[in-house]
Amino acid sequence: MREFAYHRPGDLQAAVALLADGESRPVSGGMTLLPTMKQRLAAPPALVDLSTIPGMAGVTVEGRTVTVGALSTHESVASSPEIVACIPALASLAGVIGDPAVRHRGTIGGSVANADPGADYPAAVLGLDATVVTDRREIGADDFFIGLFTTALAPDEIITAIRFPVPDAAGYAKFRSQASRFALVGVFVARFGPFVRVAVTGAAPCVFRQKDIEEVLARDFTPSALTRISIAPSGLNSDIHADSEYRAHLVMVMARRAVEQALGAPARP
Repeated sequence: MREFAYHRPGDLQAAVALLADGESRPVSGGMTLLPTMKQRLAAPPALVDLSTIPGMAGVTVEGRTVTVGALSTHESVASSPEIVACIPALASLAGVIGDPAVRHRGTIGGSVANADPGADYPAAVLGLDATVVTDRREIGADDFFIGLFTTALAPDEIITAIRFPVPDAAGYAKFRSQASRFALVGVFVARFGPFVRVAVTGAAPCVFRQKDIEEVLARDFTPSALTRISIAPSGLNSDIHADSEYRAHLVMVMARRAVEQALGAPARP
């Protein structure tokens, strides 16, 4: 790890000012950035610690909207009574991120901003059509994720909260890597009245919506409806963990399991 300056601002405005050089990096839980720096794959001149900025953690519910502060840890999302009551699939997703040490330190804002191709939260943000709130604007889920580790955020822009609409039903299922616990494939399914959104993580360089599955489930929101279709492997990841054909198969398997959960079946291990 190379030398770097460390800043711990007391408010959001000070944090934004410290990031104005475009090279310094914000850090909250540090679950990705710090290991990357130790491997010398990243060498920012300074870290701006967001962890003590007030007002950026916690969960609030207003009507059919659940707002989660960006500094909320995975564990706090998984155990939040409000989230368990309103969007149990989101709580379930948070509960299978990493291991207990990661869940007690990592934050939802950091995970979403990092946009790792195998991360879980991006599937929930995209599947639930959430709104990413920053220090200066609001970004819809469909416009937020751009590519591999790439989002619509400016270098000095900070996520402050994420607003999730409450669905009529939702479920998340993932096939995890035994080494990293990231998703080889994860599928989040959400139904809002006659509309269905399906977001896939782990299968491609960036989280994406699977429109073919959405169309089938909009007509028949049952696992059996998905036995009649398959998806092409083109554009999906192939690596030492799984090739594109296997990932295409897993997308359909995880989609069926996600629908099962949305309809009330317990999550599979």
